[in-house]
This record gives sequence, structure tokens and C-alpha cells, in this order.
Amino acid sequence: MRNISDVIEQYLKQVIEKNEQALIEVKRSELANRFDCVPSQINYVIRTRFTEEKGYVVESKRGGGGYIRIIKIEFDHRGDLYDQLIEMIGVSLPQQAAENIILRLLEEEAVTDREAKLMKSVIDREVLTIPLPARDQFRARLMTAMIRTLKYKMSNE
Repeated sequence: MRNISDVIEQYLKQVIEKNEQALIEVKRSELANRFDCVPSQINYVIRTRFTEEKGYVVESKRGGGGYIRIIKIEFDHRGDLYDQLIEMIGVSLPQQAAENIILRLLEEEAVTDREAKLMKSVIDREVLTIPLPARDQFRARLMTAMIRTLKYKMSNE
């Protein structure tokens, strides 16, 4: 059985998919009532499942008329996706952020399931057995190199 966080995430993604503008505005309290949970559960889902690495921008306005706006980042050209990911990676990349980027590449159909598994195996902390912060810096260089290779492959097709 799926947990409540998975259910809320699926619901929000379905609503975004149905919306022509790839964005939605929701009220935290209304979502909490809909799923019979506390508003902090909604915060958790949005904070962990709708991140920039996963292709979302979240805006929030607090107060009585407050809302949460979730925007799905879409690109006309796959090269723009690769450029945005490379810029986002920077010089240091924790494992969870790297896994989120790989998941996004998979969801955007920029990599196959097999390629995603290979990428995940390379960036895993059990493979990169060097101390922090060098491990996160090395992971960033590996991810950048893999994404540049994907971009290069795409431009030659």
C-alpha cells in the first residue's frame, strides 16, 4: 500500500498534467482536508517531491489568502534541459540531489531505465568512498560529465 505522501504527490502531478499551463495553485489547508492529514504533511510532500532537481519551482504565499504555486519546468529543446541541470549541479552535489536529477532525466525520457541505473550506481556513496566534502565535489564532476555526454550524443544524432 502506498503511503499518504505518495498519494498526495500523485494527485498533484495529475492535476499539473491536466492543466494547460503546467502550473497549479493550491491551498495547504484544502489539501490537508482532502487527504485527511495535517498541513505539515503537505509541506513535507512539496518540499521533498517538488524540487528544482525534479523539475519544479514552488512559490508560496502565507496568510489567510495564501497559496502554494507549483510550476513544472518544461523545455522546448532537450539541450536546454541538459544546460539547466549542469548549471544546477555546480561544484558540489549530495547523493539525494544527484538521484533526483537522474529521476528527472528518466521522467523526461532523456535517459533509458538502464542508463539511469548505471548513473545511480556510479554516484552512490558506497562507490565514492572518499570523505566529504570531496565526495560531493567528485559526484558533481561525474554528473556534469555524464550530462555533457548525453548532450553531445543528442547533438550528433
